[in-house]
Amino acid sequence: MTETFIETDEQSLVLPVLPLPDVVIFPNSISPLFVVRPRSIAAVERAMSEQKDLFLVTQKSIEAETPSAADLHDVGTVSQILQVQRLPDGSIRIFVEGKEVSRCVEYSEDEKTLWAQVEPIRFSTRPGKRLTALKRTVLGQFETYAHLSERIPEDLYLNIKNIEEPLALCHAIANYCAFNTADKQALLEMGDVSQKYLFLSRIFSAENDLLGIETKILNQVKNQIGKSQKEYFLSEQLKVIEKELGIGNEEDVEIDEIQKAIDESKMSDEARDKAQRELARYSRMAPMSPESTVSRTYIEWLLDFPWGVYTKDRLELRRASRILNEDHYGLDKVKERIIEYLAVLRMVEGKMRGPILCLVGPPGVGKTSLARSIARTLGRKFARFSLGGVRDEAEIRGHRRTYVGALPGKIVQMMKKAGSSNPVLLLDEVDKMNTDFRGDPASALLEVLDPEQNVNFNDHYMEVDLDLSRVLFITTANTTDGIPWALQDRMEILRLPGYTRDEKMAIAQNFLVPRQLKEHGLHARQQIVFKKEGLEYLIDHYTREAGVRNLEREIASLCRKVARKAAESDKARAANIDPKTTRRLLGPVRFKEMEISAKPEIGSATGLAWTEVGGEILSVETTTMPGKGNLLLTGKLGDVMQESAKAALSYIRGHAKGLGIAEDFHEKTDIHVHLPEGAIPKDGPSGGVAMVTSIVSALSRRPVRQDVAMTGEITLRGKVLKIGGLKEKVIAAHRVRVRIVILPDDNRDDLEEVSADVRRELQFVPVTTIDEVLRLALSDPPSDAAAKPAKDPEPAQERESGKKPPRRSPRRRPAQPHVVAR
Repeated sequence: MTETFIETDEQSLVLPVLPLPDVVIFPNSISPLFVVRPRSIAAVERAMSEQKDLFLVTQKSIEAETPSAADLHDVGTVSQILQVQRLPDGSIRIFVEGKEVSRCVEYSEDEKTLWAQVEPIRFSTRPGKRLTALKRTVLGQFETYAHLSERIPEDLYLNIKNIEEPLALCHAIANYCAFNTADKQALLEMGDVSQKYLFLSRIFSAENDLLGIETKILNQVKNQIGKSQKEYFLSEQLKVIEKELGIGNEEDVEIDEIQKAIDESKMSDEARDKAQRELARYSRMAPMSPESTVSRTYIEWLLDFPWGVYTKDRLELRRASRILNEDHYGLDKVKERIIEYLAVLRMVEGKMRGPILCLVGPPGVGKTSLARSIARTLGRKFARFSLGGVRDEAEIRGHRRTYVGALPGKIVQMMKKAGSSNPVLLLDEVDKMNTDFRGDPASALLEVLDPEQNVNFNDHYMEVDLDLSRVLFITTANTTDGIPWALQDRMEILRLPGYTRDEKMAIAQNFLVPRQLKEHGLHARQQIVFKKEGLEYLIDHYTREAGVRNLEREIASLCRKVARKAAESDKARAANIDPKTTRRLLGPVRFKEMEISAKPEIGSATGLAWTEVGGEILSVETTTMPGKGNLLLTGKLGDVMQESAKAALSYIRGHAKGLGIAEDFHEKTDIHVHLPEGAIPKDGPSGGVAMVTSIVSALSRRPVRQDVAMTGEITLRGKVLKIGGLKEKVIAAHRVRVRIVILPDDNRDDLEEVSADVRRELQFVPVTTIDEVLRLALSDPPSDAAAKPAKDPEPAQERESGKKPPRRSPRRRPAQPHVVAR
C-alpha cells in the first residue's frame, strides 16, 4: 500500500456499509451497482428508509462471500442512492453518486446490516508549478490512453479535460480508466493530491506501453489478412488465365487424383455417388474456405474405409486348437465355440455372418487377451475399443457433418484402423456404459450388434450404408447386470468363471512365470527357480481373486527383487522361490484362508455368495437374547437379503414345534442375524438356506456342522429354489476346503460346468426342502419325541445361573441324502 497522510474532521456519521467485491467508487461519479447478497440488500433498504447515504467500501479479497470488518478497507466513499430498481430474481439495481472520501473509525454490526462510523477526509493540496506540471503530464498521458484504448468516447474525454479543480480531475480520470482495483484503492487512500498525480503518471506509463504493443500486433494481423485476401484475388485471376491458356494447376492435379481413387475404390454405388457429388462441390470451393477442409476430410474418410477388403480366414481346425491352447489355459467352452464357428465357415466356404459373442467373467480371467487370440486364430485384423464410461451416442454412430470437428463413430474408425471389412472388433467393458442428455450408447449398439441390421449400418458422419455383417464382434463384461435386455438378446453370452487353485497353478507355471522371466531378463534355474509349493503359497496367501492378474503382479514383484540381487552381485546363487523365500521377499501374508472349525458351532452357518470377482464364503451368525420378538439384521444387507431373513423367520415360527423350538419364542426372544465384513454390501436370495440353518441352530441350541456349505433360496413352504452362479460358489467352497456343499436340486445339471478335479474333492447334496438341509447341517437332529419346546433358548441366562445345560443322549446320525457328482 502506498504512503498516506490523512487529516480527519471531527464530524462523523454512522452509515450502513455496502461492500464492493471489485469496484472502487470515486466522488462526483454516478455508477450502477447490482446488489445480490442479502446483507447488502438490507443495507440498501436501511439507507433508503433514512438519509439515502451509504458507505461504499471495497473488499480486500473478492472471494469473501460474507465480508466482515476484517475483510474491508478502512477508506471508502460516502455515496447517495439516486435510484433503486428491484429485479424479478430478488436482487436490486441501484444508481449511486459518490459524495466524499471518508475513513471508517469503527465497524459495528447488527443482525442484518454492517455499520460504519465514518469521518470525512481533508486532502492536502499544495498549488504550484510542480502540481501544474504533474497535471499536464497526466492529461497528456490520458489523451494517449484514450486514443489507444478506444474505450473513452471523445465527448467524455473533453468533459474530463475541462475540469479545473485538481482533486476532482484526478478522481474523474481514475474512475473512467480500466485500472486494476488495487491501484484504484491505493489512489483513493492517498492524502496528497501531488502524490495522486504522480501515482497516476506511473500507471499510465505502463498501460500505454502495453496498449501500444497491442495496437502494433492488431495492425500486423490486419495487414496479414489484407495480404491473404490479395493472394486469393490473384490466385483466382491466375486460375482464369491458366484456364484460357490450357495450363493445369496443382488443385486440378489433386482433384484428378481424388477422382482416380474414387474410380479404383470398391465402394458401394451409394457411396460412390456421394463421393462424386462431394468432389464436384469441393472443386468449386475456394482453397482458403473452411468448408473446403470439411469437404476434403469427408471424401478422405469415404476413401479410407476398407470397401470390399477382406482377409482370408485360416480355417485349419487343428491349428486353431493349438493356438488357443498356447495362449490360454482352460476356457474349454469358449474355445469349443470358436472351433465350431471355424467349422461352419469351412462348410459354407466363408460366406457366413459373423457371430456376436459376449464374454462375461470376473476381472483377470483373460477376456480381452482371448479376443486377441481369436483374431490370431482366424488370421484376421484386430481392433479394440473400450466402452467404459462412454455416455455419448455419437461415439458409436459419429457426429453429423454440420458440427465443427465432426468425425465418424468408433466403429468406422476401428474398421479404418484394421484396414479390413471382416476384422475382429473387441468392444471392451460393454457393461460400464452410461447414459445422459447426449444419448444412450447402448441403444446405438443395438443396430451394430444385430446380424439382421448391421448389413446396412448407417453412420451419422458417413451418411451411407456400411456392411458390418462379416465383422466378428466380441464384447466383454464383468456382469450382465449393466447390459440392457435388448442388447443381451442380440449377443451370445459365454461365461468365463474364475479359476480354481489348480488352474491358477497351471497358468502360473506354463504362462505367467515364463513371461515374467523373459520381461525381467532372468534365466530359469540359473538365477531363479519357482518351486511348486512356493507358487501354492503365493496363490493362497498373497492373492484373492477369480482371475490371475494380481498373481502375475506378485510374480513380477518377486522377479524384480531377484533381478536387483543379481544385478548387485555377479556371483549370486539362484533364488529358490519357496514359501519361506516368498514371505521374506513379499512381507507378511495378505490373506488368510477361512479356517473351517472341526467342531460344530451354535448359530453359525456357512453360506456361499457370488460376486463380480468370483465366489466367496458367506458366514451367517445368529444370537438370541431376551426381548419381544424383534429381528435385528446387520452386515449391510440389501432389500432382497432382508426379505430372505424375514421369510426364514416366518418359516421357523410356522414349524417351531417340529424343529424343537418353543412355539412362543417370538414373544420373549429377540434374534440378531449378522453377516461379517459389514462394510461390504450384500444382497440376493441365495443366502436363505444358511439363514434358516443359523436361526434354527441358535433357537434350538443344536450346533451346525462347519464342514458343510450351503446355498439356495427358500420359500414360506420350506422349498429350496434354484440359484445362479453355482460354479463360482463351488470354487469358493473348494478354496476353503469345505467337504460338503448343499445346493438346490434344480441346480443339479449345473454341476456339469464344474471341473472334474473339484467334483472329486467335494460332496454335493441336492435338496428340495429345508428339512433335508437341517437334517444334514445340524448335529443331533431331533426325533419326534425330542421335538419339545425349548424352555430357555438364551445362552446368556444359562451362563448367569452357573448351571450347565442338560447333556443330550447320543443319537445315531441318519443316513445322508443322495450325493451326486463325487
